[in-house]
Amino acid sequence: MSSPSPAAVKAWLLDLQARIVQALEEIDGKPFLREHWERPEGGGGISRLIEEGNVFERGGVNFSHVMGKSLPPSAMAARPELAGRAWEAMGVSLVLHPRNPYAPTVHMNVRFFEATAEGQEPVWWFGGGMDLTPYYGFEDDARHFHQVCRDALAPYGSTLHDRFKKWCDEYFYIKHRKEPRGVGGIFFDDFNEAGFDMSYAMVQSVGESFLRAYLPILQRRKDASYGERERDFQSYRRGRYVEFNLVWDRGTLFGLQSGGRTEAILMSLPPIVKWRYDWHPEPGSPEARLYTDFLVHKDWLAS
Repeated sequence: MSSPSPAAVKAWLLDLQARIVQALEEIDGKPFLREHWERPEGGGGISRLIEEGNVFERGGVNFSHVMGKSLPPSAMAARPELAGRAWEAMGVSLVLHPRNPYAPTVHMNVRFFEATAEGQEPVWWFGGGMDLTPYYGFEDDARHFHQVCRDALAPYGSTLHDRFKKWCDEYFYIKHRKEPRGVGGIFFDDFNEAGFDMSYAMVQSVGESFLRAYLPILQRRKDASYGERERDFQSYRRGRYVEFNLVWDRGTLFGLQSGGRTEAILMSLPPIVKWRYDWHPEPGSPEARLYTDFLVHKDWLAS
């Protein structure tokens, strides 16, 4: 079993960020901004952001590598064995909000964490996943996204997809609304059960599969005709995205508590959002169908 190699993981993450941004720039036609930032407590990152693009109303593909001598209290409460250890965390996290309401929002994250203490074995794990948040649902899109997720995990264990899909369904659930955020995907955290080499290969497979999972969907939907009704509903549903990220998302909480760059952490929030009091879609409408047919936990790959 190989020892953890943070340098190798960092090199791959930086390359993954660059390749994803290049592919997205080719679709949008507008370049992503590039900003390097440093964290006074240690580490830094590279933020790649687009706003008011031709396809993406807002999107970010961020790399961060932060470190410290002790973890924030919220992290140590869940993992008391990390007390007194130096730590480093690195990852690529992206969120894309297309302008077209028929093109879904997407999120992907791959990350590595290691905590060390002199004379002791390092504590490390990988985390990540991806999930799709449509405003108008299409069965073909949901099936394609889930198929790519399953294919990415298949070489590393026959049970991983079912486990990680269930984890995603449970994690990206807006508890105070009692509804899923979208149609799910895969999610995993604290993963080290297969040893470093196998765990690293698995998380690489997930990261490398993102463009295959999302770009065909985006290409199908980005030029669809829409009007004010669709934009209005998109803005309303984006409010759910904001609620989840600010109330429940562990990555947002860890980033803010560990002194990460606020602008980079909150780049996941959509630019135009609406809330209404106790609004419900008209029965039988395309908006209602999102709730009845898509914001439900189901096996999208069942034959």
